[in-house]
Amino acid sequence: MKNLLLMICLFLPMAGHAGLNVVADLGGEDAAPFFEGINKQPGLPKASAVITQPPVSAMAAMFPVSTPEMTPGAVADRPLQLPGIGALFLIGDDAQSRLWLAENAEALTARHAAGLIVSVDSASAVQSLRDLAPGVPMAPASGSELARRLQLRHYPVLITDTGLSRQVRP
Repeated sequence: MKNLLLMICLFLPMAGHAGLNVVADLGGEDAAPFFEGINKQPGLPKASAVITQPPVSAMAAMFPVSTPEMTPGAVADRPLQLPGIGALFLIGDDAQSRLWLAENAEALTARHAAGLIVSVDSASAVQSLRDLAPGVPMAPASGSELARRLQLRHYPVLITDTGLSRQVRP
């Protein structure tokens, strides 16, 4: 509680000096109701969020995305304790990941999973992967930090608050 109060005291004064920029909208629910109490405080400007897609030129500049620490391969199930992580999966733009994604699309949707595409060369390849699992949010991003922290060497893999697994159960 003291940490939360400290964070509010440190960051609240800055709230009036910077706008909110949404980098990506991966679905979910609107967070605006959570800010109603803050927005009603006297002396603070009303917050507004503009959701925009990144321009194509910006998307092109981010490719290729690679994670040198990881390659396609078999992942051994391993228990973890990551409370609050939800369901996160890592895939690449390779035959093994594509097959895994197509086979598990329904279960990933049921789990409300989100994915990182940790090895991909182009925006068209990202779209091709998204087409295999419509409605499942995926974004290209390096998985290097996750690979180091979780000692991952291969993908595709599902990361949940209870462990790593190649199997996706709804």
